[in-house]
Amino acid sequence: LFTILVYMLLAALTSWVFWRSATFLNQFFELRVIKDLTNTCFKYLQEHSYNFFNNNFAGSLVRKVNKFSRSYETIVDIAYWNISQTLLRIIIIVVVLSMRQWVVGAVVLAWAFAYIGFQFFFSEYKLKYDVERSKIDSQLTGQLADTITNNINIKLFGTLNFEIKSFNALQQKWYKIQHFSWTLAGVAEMIQSLFMLLLEFGVFYFAIKYRETAHLTVGDFVLIQIYIIGLFDHLWNFGKNIRKYYEAMSDAQEMTEILLAPHEVSDIKGAKNLTVTDGAISFKNVDFGYQQTGPILKKLNLDIKAGEKVALIGPSGGGKSTITRIIFRFFDLQKGKVLIDNQDISKVTQASLREGISLVPQEPILFHRSLMENIRYGKLNATDEEVKAAAKLAHCDEFINRFPDKYNTYVGERGVKLSGGERQRIAIARAILKNAPILVLDEATSSLDSESEKLIQDAMINLMQGKTTIVIAHRLSTIMNMDRIIVIENGEITEEGKHKELLKANEGTYQKLWQIQAGGFSKA
Repeated sequence: LFTILVYMLLAALTSWVFWRSATFLNQFFELRVIKDLTNTCFKYLQEHSYNFFNNNFAGSLVRKVNKFSRSYETIVDIAYWNISQTLLRIIIIVVVLSMRQWVVGAVVLAWAFAYIGFQFFFSEYKLKYDVERSKIDSQLTGQLADTITNNINIKLFGTLNFEIKSFNALQQKWYKIQHFSWTLAGVAEMIQSLFMLLLEFGVFYFAIKYRETAHLTVGDFVLIQIYIIGLFDHLWNFGKNIRKYYEAMSDAQEMTEILLAPHEVSDIKGAKNLTVTDGAISFKNVDFGYQQTGPILKKLNLDIKAGEKVALIGPSGGGKSTITRIIFRFFDLQKGKVLIDNQDISKVTQASLREGISLVPQEPILFHRSLMENIRYGKLNATDEEVKAAAKLAHCDEFINRFPDKYNTYVGERGVKLSGGERQRIAIARAILKNAPILVLDEATSSLDSESEKLIQDAMINLMQGKTTIVIAHRLSTIMNMDRIIVIENGEITEEGKHKELLKANEGTYQKLWQIQAGGFSKA
């Protein structure tokens, strides 16, 4: 009896050491790794291309990052707190039983290996269904986020029932795969129970048949039963945790695939920083097209002199915005190259390239942060006074001062609490604050009413002073004084010159557009 108590005490003490060690190591190891993994996901995601984010739901990506960090926590907890301790207990039990009766120890060891092997085999089989379930789960989150973002459209078009049906259809796919996965888990537990019955039957059979020849006492039988009951409990939980382990692996797989996928646009090895001295831009035989739409730009050759103010006009889809995206190197070219001050932009760092260019987009998107923080995004080390000065030049202070919290007012997700014109003035203030040598204005005044547009004309003129400026515009009255106006049609330059020169070109696209806009709306 004393020997049995010693063995039980050693087993309990060993378990206690493992548990206490795990508790203290957890805060120093696991939490730090989770933090580092989440930071790695954030950085790697942000370094993906413009095209990557166009092709992926934001909500789905957020879900994948969250599942990735949580899955690591689950995997580590199961591996350390359950698997390692279960294996240790199996070893202790087998050793103890072998010392009393080696045949029983051998049978229990063989049974435990068979049981564990089945769990791994079954979980490996179930993994493909867990991966599919995880993908649908991410799609659900993405669709939910998309409908929340576009709630105004659902209300405007009265399509709530349509969206409910669409969401329910995806939810039904999730239900079916999850139901099947749980059914498989139920089958596994049935087989687990069968394993345990077989072992229990085997032990009783051995005890009855060999109680005399094997010198098996009642105390030995009780000891065997105590350890086997404990082993059943641990291995039952072990089976559940192995399935959770594989489910966590499936949750991590989506983000792992993203982390293993190379970036579509990346800096070359040894890329140098771009040095913008003058701001001259050259397109040399540029061919570019999107995968979905085919060729957009065809053998484009365009030279923009340092300090020149150039306007790009033409039909929608002609390639105007594509040109500006290429300057920022949101995409790599199929052919040709783009130079800034004779430096190939594909051979400089993306960070230094974008530091030298300011953009005022047609539809500015703001962070859900304060007005002060959103304007300061143009120059992160700007003082409050510099931010307010830029806001004043962009005529932002006129609406900012109407808010009770003034510059500390939060603008809502994507800036929804502001009007389109107010968001555009914030974007202009950012560009004023950034003060980059190259400026791109993509329909920068399209969301402004006539009064607001007039207010910031002087600010725009001041902003363009001394900068190489590219203006994309549909309203031709805003570009009359540009140094050069370039007409882009079907990815090619069809006309270029000053306003008055282009008006003289008979049957020219610019002349036709001017006549249409100058004449106002035609009668039906």
